[in-house]
Amino acid sequence: MPLLPPVTQALMLINVAVFCLDLFVGPWFTRLLALWPLGEGFLPWQVVSYAFLHGSIEHLFFNMLGLWMFGAELERLWGTRRFIQFFAASVLVAALAQLMLAAVLGLRSPTVGASGGLFGLLLAFGMLFPNRIIMPLFPPIPMKARTFVVVFGALELALGFYSPAGGVAHFAHLGGMAGGWLVIRYWRGLPPFGRRR
Repeated sequence: MPLLPPVTQALMLINVAVFCLDLFVGPWFTRLLALWPLGEGFLPWQVVSYAFLHGSIEHLFFNMLGLWMFGAELERLWGTRRFIQFFAASVLVAALAQLMLAAVLGLRSPTVGASGGLFGLLLAFGMLFPNRIIMPLFPPIPMKARTFVVVFGALELALGFYSPAGGVAHFAHLGGMAGGWLVIRYWRGLPPFGRRR
């Protein structure tokens, strides 16, 4: 197994460290770093810090598995700087999508997890390696990366409309995909961005 590139490795280590710290420090830590709706304890740094918190060991495990599966190869392809830009944009747009949904629906619970950034990476992987065969854990059926992205995107959209105020931030996941899509369009000089020089 090849060595993890530096940013992917750092993100995984930071997420695990923050999860362990959260277990020992107490609820004020989550209160300070989770993404709270506007008017419910929102602080500006939470649009980034929420992505390093996780609600359970399973939540952390699956996000880190996805970061390893998709992030490592994308970082090797793009390099450190572009990978950081891409991941940060996915996390920020995911946070914006969740804040907008919370404002519309009057939600009062916080959001945690790197899933928005992960869904951005998933979209990029499907766009750049559409015919790569991957084997998801659920369902354990081999499929092309582009099919995997379409299936998971459609599932998130359906679940988001079915249970918008549930315990999973489906629209934040879609926001992460949208943020990643916009970054790739920008890099390629495609609408809604002008052609780059």
